[in-house]
Amino acid sequence: MNLVEKILGPHILSGNMTPGSPLEIRAEQTLTQDALGMLAYLAFESLGLEKVRTELSVSYLDHNMLYTDHRNPDDHAYLTSVARKYGIVLSRAGNGICHSVHLARFAVPGKIIVGTDSHTPSAGALGMIGIGAGGLDVAAVMAGQPLAVAMPRVVKIDLRGRLRPGVNAKDAALRILKEFGVKGGLGVAFEFGGEGLGSLSVPERMTLTNLAVETGATTAVCPADEEARRFLRSQGREGAFVPLMADPDASYDRVFRLDLDMAEPMAALPHRPDNVVPVREAAGERVDQVFIGSCTNSSISDLEKAAAILRGRRIAENVSLLVTPGTRQNYLALLKSGAVETFVRAGARVLECGCGPCVGMGQAVRTGGVSLRTVNRNFPGRCGTKESGVYLAGPETAAFTALAGHITWGAEGFDPEELRDIREPEIYETDDSLILRGAPDAEVRVVRGPNIKEIPLGEALPDCLDMRVSLCVGDNISTDEIAPSGAKNVANRANIEAVSRSAFERLDPDFWRRALEMGSSVIVAGENYGQGSSREHAALMPRYLGVRAVIARSFARIHRANLINFGILPLETEDASDFRPGDRLVLDGLRRDGAGEDLMIRNETAGYARIVKLRVTDRERAVLKAGGLLQFIRAGG
Repeated sequence: MNLVEKILGPHILSGNMTPGSPLEIRAEQTLTQDALGMLAYLAFESLGLEKVRTELSVSYLDHNMLYTDHRNPDDHAYLTSVARKYGIVLSRAGNGICHSVHLARFAVPGKIIVGTDSHTPSAGALGMIGIGAGGLDVAAVMAGQPLAVAMPRVVKIDLRGRLRPGVNAKDAALRILKEFGVKGGLGVAFEFGGEGLGSLSVPERMTLTNLAVETGATTAVCPADEEARRFLRSQGREGAFVPLMADPDASYDRVFRLDLDMAEPMAALPHRPDNVVPVREAAGERVDQVFIGSCTNSSISDLEKAAAILRGRRIAENVSLLVTPGTRQNYLALLKSGAVETFVRAGARVLECGCGPCVGMGQAVRTGGVSLRTVNRNFPGRCGTKESGVYLAGPETAAFTALAGHITWGAEGFDPEELRDIREPEIYETDDSLILRGAPDAEVRVVRGPNIKEIPLGEALPDCLDMRVSLCVGDNISTDEIAPSGAKNVANRANIEAVSRSAFERLDPDFWRRALEMGSSVIVAGENYGQGSSREHAALMPRYLGVRAVIARSFARIHRANLINFGILPLETEDASDFRPGDRLVLDGLRRDGAGEDLMIRNETAGYARIVKLRVTDRERAVLKAGGLLQFIRAGG
């Protein structure tokens, strides 16, 4: 058996491990972050339970830390009170980024975690299967329900050799992303292995499992080997170690070999994370901003390498350099080592431990500006500015670029050999004082600010839908484009009526008004619709505005699940090019018994009919008929 099969097997409640087969699996842990956790907990509250039914559920306050008015602090007060009431562990604001903290303090080899953040597979760096999902799915798991997911194909990434000094795990991850593209991982679990894996620390492995998400993968995992044991020992958690390795004769659907010693610095060009070239091909591009941080690249060793490059030097006059230690644990270590002083003397601005610029929460770039970032996504507008360009790269490239004022790798008088001995600590200083734990307390009053509203639920699916086409878009539309982030919108994530006005605002600012006027509408798209973040607002906002179906060539996994969870039909077609905005489409026979995947949709405006496919499991069909997952669970599903 391969490693994915070994971990999934004991967790399967129904189904089999044939690729593509529907599974229902048990998960021991859940993870939420504040930008997407609000709906998860509002949904959980509505189920009427006294406590969570998982081994461990952790709520992280790491995204919405920009307090410009009452809304974000009100959300944090709500999340804090919910955690106390239902027995959820809370990582307070300032403790760090959810994936980085979870890997250090809670990840356990062999277990499964489901999270409201699409980068939940980061936990795979410690031999744990992490799966990103929408908030309703996570609420259901917290309530003791299984997670529905298709058995993925397993692709092995066979690592050979070791990285040269100055070449980062991010460069290897970008090379993999270049190979597979933003949709090449759909229906795939990546399993990292090979003799080269032993040369990578657990935080470096997390860079690989984190960025694997950008291929559309279901999950990514590394074996729990001696390096994993060492990391757990250094965190004072060696008792959590369980050795887990693939069998020597394990089979895979594909094996991709990557020679680490041949890897070179890489960069992703705007506006897709798979638009990857060697840094030398992007060299010379003038930048306005450099950001070093995020769950992808803010480990102690990542930041110590950047500091070593900057030591005794000053950043270019045209550059704003931003640095975010990923966790409070890392921040304290960097303070003691002098790295933070190095950043400040070089001209950097050191930000608090959180997601910040990565999710557009502050530190936007100027109009038309260019930012080079060590983050995982560079979709249009994600940095907070629509007319901008974001490049992705590793921390070494970022530091060299900040010094030069343009994209480059290397600096006069600097020998990359100086980076060779920079490693993660043998022992991490642990201080969990910002992690709150406790038994469920039914007496706790949940705190609700005036901007926190109930989740609006739609009606059950009718037998016939009479819809107008409200929007036509192309391939690889991301959830950032459907439900934009940024300080203005994220502060309204618990108020669907208010935040829905931002739906598609970067593509079509009038969409929300037009969709409301149509009453019942359909969106037409190309391939890989809904890639990127797990944010279920990209389904709930259109549903609130009257969208009942999306017709596309293909869907990203998490977004497809979110559409179903809110009662929106994910309809597939080989060619949607002849649908036009305003066309009236009629779809009937939706509730008939024994309905297959082929549905006839009539374009009453253009006068033709077309077969579209509704590829759903029996359970998903039942969820759609109920009008969504919450209605399905309340009805006893």
